[in-house]
Amino acid sequence: MPDTVIKVENLGKRYIIGHQGKGGYRTFREQVMQGVRSVFSKTSQMISGQQVVEGDEVEEFWALKDLNFEVGQGERIGIIGRNGAGKSTLLKVLSRITEPTTGRIAIRGRVASLLEVGTGFHPELTGRENIFLNGAIMGMGRAEIKRKFDEIVDFSGVEKFLDTPVKRYSSGMYVRLAFSVAAHLEPEILVVDEVLAVGDAEFQKKCLGKMKDVSSNEGRTVLFVSHNLMALSSLCSKGIYLKNGQLRKQGMIEDVLSAYSKEGMESHLSQWQGLAGDEHIQVTAAKIYSPADPTGFFTHQDIVLEIEGELLQPVYGMIMGFTLWSQYDYQLAYSLFDDTDPSTEIVTQVPGRFKKSFRIPANTLASGSYRIQLDVGIHNQKRIINNECDLEFTVENIAGIGRKYLTDAKGFRSLFRPGWSSEKF
Repeated sequence: MPDTVIKVENLGKRYIIGHQGKGGYRTFREQVMQGVRSVFSKTSQMISGQQVVEGDEVEEFWALKDLNFEVGQGERIGIIGRNGAGKSTLLKVLSRITEPTTGRIAIRGRVASLLEVGTGFHPELTGRENIFLNGAIMGMGRAEIKRKFDEIVDFSGVEKFLDTPVKRYSSGMYVRLAFSVAAHLEPEILVVDEVLAVGDAEFQKKCLGKMKDVSSNEGRTVLFVSHNLMALSSLCSKGIYLKNGQLRKQGMIEDVLSAYSKEGMESHLSQWQGLAGDEHIQVTAAKIYSPADPTGFFTHQDIVLEIEGELLQPVYGMIMGFTLWSQYDYQLAYSLFDDTDPSTEIVTQVPGRFKKSFRIPANTLASGSYRIQLDVGIHNQKRIINNECDLEFTVENIAGIGRKYLTDAKGFRSLFRPGWSSEKF
């Protein structure tokens, strides 16, 4: 067990939110008097050190409530949650930008924070001057900063603009320099918010590599907030999931990301029920599910499409399949049992109930939303169900893997033929 560098006990952060009253019509005199009272009230709040609140009605809002956790030296902790969950508030409290309302925090070591574009830099100073300013704020001597100076500039890639006031930087340049300063000035704890999303993909990859390096090789602790599940999975070993300001789950990053993904899926099982077909066949139900985890769909697990119905009369060459569409309505795959697949024998099926299943292998689909439509027909005769019975599902990537493609001999297009099994026919 690594030495504890952050210990949070019963942490809470409360804000007072003001609302305008919903009263009816006010006279001019009433409005003026209300304005005067508001000025006196705000002045009194400022003098007493209270939070200044706009509006004539107030309510309490707990951005964080009853948080308890510990972080060990050298650990890389991913913090995840939906917008408004309290992630940024937590980082601000840990960075001592804002004070907690309840509880206590014990931190051992210097903290470098990158929370939003503009944090920690003086806009009127140049990039060079801000590097030395940030180092001085962290308690470093001028000679110590000079030793790191060339590394900081080289990593950031803004050498050409080093003597330009940072207020003239683009948001991407700002983040490049800010991250480089935070990562290279040797803090014991590095705190990074979603701000890295401002940078380009190459720089984001570079930052993730640097955070992993300072943790693995230098024993520094990293707290990283992101909505990018793949980045969190790649970088972090442990995770914290916040929901409505409370600690929903903590532990190994795979378990935390899985819990987060499952709660975010509105429908854990995409299914269709109805009646489609003709005098030969009736399809009555279809569903998509993951055999390994029935609560969701993940890139590293198989996905199964199951179709149920009834064959109403003997049919020679009944074929069944589906079309897979992307969220942008691109046809990604078309699977049908026909004579282009030599392993499929054309036979006469006998009447009766059936259940047929298709398997989309693990590591085939990237994260994203997909749609499946059924396709049923009689071999070389007619199409009975043509792109009907829509099923929609969302695949999450929590294992850091992407698509795998199969191409034809000339490499012109992707081929996709899922495995399948049948309980009848």
